Amino acid sequence: MPLPLQFPTLTWTEADQVHTARWRSENGAAVPRRVVVADDQTRADDALRLAREGAVLLWRGDFQSARLLLQAMGRRLDRAGSRAGPTAPGAAGGSPADAFHRHRLAQAQRSRLLSAITLTLEADYAIALRRAPDLRLACAEAYGAPDGQASVVSLRELLGLVGAHEWRKKGVPIVAAGGRVHAHYGVFSPVRGEYIDLVAAAPLPSLELAFDIGTGTGVLASVLAQRGVRRIVATELDDRALACAADNLQRLGHAGRVELMKADLFPPGRAPLVVCNPPWLPGKPSSSIEHAIYDPDSRMLRGFLRGLADHLAPNGQGWLILSDLAEHLGLRRRAQLLEWIEQAGLRVIACPTIRPRHPKAGDANDVLHAARTAEVTMLWQLVAKGNG
Repeated sequence: MPLPLQFPTLTWTEADQVHTARWRSENGAAVPRRVVVADDQTRADDALRLAREGAVLLWRGDFQSARLLLQAMGRRLDRAGSRAGPTAPGAAGGSPADAFHRHRLAQAQRSRLLSAITLTLEADYAIALRRAPDLRLACAEAYGAPDGQASVVSLRELLGLVGAHEWRKKGVPIVAAGGRVHAHYGVFSPVRGEYIDLVAAAPLPSLELAFDIGTGTGVLASVLAQRGVRRIVATELDDRALACAADNLQRLGHAGRVELMKADLFPPGRAPLVVCNPPWLPGKPSSSIEHAIYDPDSRMLRGFLRGLADHLAPNGQGWLILSDLAEHLGLRRRAQLLEWIEQAGLRVIACPTIRPRHPKAGDANDVLHAARTAEVTMLWQLVAKGNG
């Protein structure tokens, strides 16, 4: 029976038989045109050669051997990258922005090659390979309930899905939110706690009502509820994030104070406090999780600033939480941000800052180390001109 047309379909020939299955790709990779059946005899050099030619390898060997092959391919790519020279901003000449884009391109190429190892998920998400773990729960969390159709997925994506499943179970302790916050697959985890500290410490202009724009896991809505704000409207476009926020708000006991709404930026009306933590870097995301990091053409940031004045109650405040990492990478100028604020009819009344504490901030081997060393996270407290 053919698959429904709304799903991309992968077709291949195996043992003189034509097969079809759904093609799954969280980063939107096109359906491969060439499929090569691979097994435990496949060598890493051959796998990389086929991947560079645009083929995917459909794995029919031992599951753990596929993981070892993937690791061997990664080591070869890392060695090749080392021989090619540094990719850190400023290390290879040109502007920091040029070097950053080279680094992003190298990351994307590496991801594409390592995603060439694929396997079949049966209709119930079982994996019919030797020594394959039972990943049905992790798949159901990410993809939804099984719908009776087999699919082909990248092993690398599948392993990332398993890692997300483990992090979801563990959660991240956020004292200011009242407990642990659990990120669902495809929803960015609040591991960078310094921006939460800024929101937890800033004087509240009102306890009556707040809007949380782009709530994600619901962590900032939870912080505001924990601080005593009586009603919060939290908006989000992504269905996974809405489900994640609902789960966290229920776990933390804040569901009664927070109304979740599917909306692009603002809900209707005005509030004394409007909070937004948009993606911090202008650029194109390459996967669902990167939508929390990269904001194409600063769309969300600019949209928030343009619409803020019309959604602030008299004497209300807008809180924009933003790292200045983009400035140190040459992706955005501070003058540009200040110009957007001015054009939106807003003015800055305060801007407390905090230094990052995440592990990469002190990792001298990170290719963005120089920029991360200078980075601060800022809480831009904004009011409409003539108010505050």
